[in-house]
Amino acid sequence: MMPEFCDSCLLLALPDDVFTIVCRFLSPRDICTLSLCCRSLYALVASEKVWLTQCDMVGPVPHRDLLEWRKGVSSYRALCRFLVSVKPLIGIWVHQNPELGNVVYVMPGFVSVVGCRILPQELGPLGIEEGPILWAPVFEIIGDLDGSTTFFLHGRDKGNDYVYPGSVKSVERNCNVLLLEVDPRQQKSKLFPNKSFAYNPDKELARKVSRSHSGLPGSERMIIQCEAQVPFSRLAFSDRRKLIEVVTTQVGQKVSDLENSLLFPRLRNDEENFQKDLALLFERRSVLLKIYNLGQGFNWKEAPEVPCDPMQLQLSEVRKFLDQSSGSLNEDDNQMQSNTKRTLGGYFRASIRQILGKPPSINGSHTHSKHGCSRSERKHAPLHDFLRSGDTIGLTLHATVVRLSSYRAWPNMHDSRFALYKLPMRGPRADEEYAGLWGGTFGWPPGKPTEEKPGKALFFLLVSYEESEGQRNLIATKILEGTHYVLHPNGSAMFIVNIDEPLYDPFPWDVDAISFPLIVKHAFAGEGIANGYGFRYPGSKPGSLFVIENGLLVFVWKDSRTVLTMQRLNLQELLKKGERVPALPPISNFSYLTKSYSNVFTGFSTASACLPSPSLSM
Repeated sequence: MMPEFCDSCLLLALPDDVFTIVCRFLSPRDICTLSLCCRSLYALVASEKVWLTQCDMVGPVPHRDLLEWRKGVSSYRALCRFLVSVKPLIGIWVHQNPELGNVVYVMPGFVSVVGCRILPQELGPLGIEEGPILWAPVFEIIGDLDGSTTFFLHGRDKGNDYVYPGSVKSVERNCNVLLLEVDPRQQKSKLFPNKSFAYNPDKELARKVSRSHSGLPGSERMIIQCEAQVPFSRLAFSDRRKLIEVVTTQVGQKVSDLENSLLFPRLRNDEENFQKDLALLFERRSVLLKIYNLGQGFNWKEAPEVPCDPMQLQLSEVRKFLDQSSGSLNEDDNQMQSNTKRTLGGYFRASIRQILGKPPSINGSHTHSKHGCSRSERKHAPLHDFLRSGDTIGLTLHATVVRLSSYRAWPNMHDSRFALYKLPMRGPRADEEYAGLWGGTFGWPPGKPTEEKPGKALFFLLVSYEESEGQRNLIATKILEGTHYVLHPNGSAMFIVNIDEPLYDPFPWDVDAISFPLIVKHAFAGEGIANGYGFRYPGSKPGSLFVIENGLLVFVWKDSRTVLTMQRLNLQELLKKGERVPALPPISNFSYLTKSYSNVFTGFSTASACLPSPSLSM
């Protein structure tokens, strides 16, 4: 008679290699749930082989790179924890401003992910594959020994490069918006022995109880203190900007040559140099983690046991900086009230006090509307309500899901959020073989410079598919333009073709750049964007899209014979061969909110002078 086995016994009876193969059909969450069943299964799923398999399944790091990343964490389980948390960030993020293009590509580094901005630029004589792509660092998220995440914003101030440490608030699986925020927190440990950062619990408690609530019973005051935290997004734009400015000013750490070196390894075509890059990245990561945990300038070798958090500011310090920047805000309330009645300056000080949550009168009375609160109070939360949610504040990165409308694959963005927006990238498949990111220039042969124009403006286009009125269209949306002054805004459709109706017109040229004969695989009729600065309803002229056998897409405007030639891009490889340039100041470096129609990066000495691309003279 066959003995009866429970399900766990059957799993325990499997050889380790077979159990590892079975685990390929389980998610990391399933593995963790399985470990809770019994001690034997807990020990079984703790195997390094099991979690290495999970790391392979999660991606987006190749297997041989996972073996190198393992040296920076305590286990493959910790590495899997990090990969799961940052995988939704991998991809292309954009912002509407500047109109030439604001493209940030998030890619793997070394036990990290790095956000790199591709600058609007010209394409040199070596072409896209060989010419160095100019890029600047925006942020990076580094994995600690246990797989937890640490956030660093990059920026430049007074001619020096800085990093601004913070935390990762949360990363939702299907996130489409990346927000730079300030988050109030409860203090867990003492900071550096600096009297300006001294913490007085009684004083803080007294501050939390607003004067407007001083007449309430003690139980009601405690309920008010325990109210839900005010979201950062509910603050007025001026308050949000000021808080981010104050925090970045105080937590910024000037980086040395080591911390400012490689952010990711170069290509593996030279194994010796690749291993040198990994050794340098390992050392750099260790230094950044010590800065994150202990702060720059602190002697961690002599006192490594001191638990401090240099990325946070206490609220007393925040109010100090806000008061200094807002003028005389520490005057007596009675004097403030009398000044309000007599002088224009008092009026402005009263407005600033209202922003900071300080009542203009002794009893804390406010002017209310018919429904009990002013219009501005209903729209935005007071700053003091946000600040009283914790003892300290710090910089945070928040990846969340927001309902966004879009037009031809381009999201409609908020103009007052410090945010980046993720593009819905879909790779090629059987019925959408041209979907994805393409790059190219105007002119034929492709990428061939002339004496008059040694470089050509580089364009990035997102090719997507859309069904409209019973036909399937291929749409090429511009996301980057390397001209001196913008020709078409971000999100413009450079051309639209009906992919279901083939075209039999001949290609205007017979040979390519090196005089090889051309073979046209397919051709489609459509319309290309015309001259003129338009967005939702730009003018268009008839044209044709040709698919060349060597992998090129070529759109030709029918009347002017203007040519836009494109090839598929691998941004990760291009950035590893690219050239790094200095970043913008921290806030603008993350999200450039100022409307601009020119190249805001042309001031860098490493960037070549950008010339306009050929006009679409139609």
